[in-house]
Amino acid sequence: MTIPEHLLNATEAIALAYDGEHAPHVSASGEYDLAQAIISVAIAHEVPVYENAELATWLGQLEVGEEIPEQLYQVIAEILAFVYRLEGRLPGQPKGSK
Repeated sequence: MTIPEHLLNATEAIALAYDGEHAPHVSASGEYDLAQAIISVAIAHEVPVYENAELATWLGQLEVGEEIPEQLYQVIAEILAFVYRLEGRLPGQPKGSK
């Protein structure tokens, strides 16, 4: 597994988890080497990686386990909708079902 070149210089990475019932929350967060490890794990598990330095800065202020603030609901909802479309499924459908 190789990290795409455009992600090699990423110095911050945040992973979000969403169960469809509660607000998305931070499931991992890190800088430098830990950021690269988060990106590597995401790529290895075919989890889409979304690049947005400003959003990463906002999310990086949260603790692991903390839900995203209401101010970020709209932007995170748009990202999640895009990921669902990439996977060919609708929100609420389990991964792998179409």
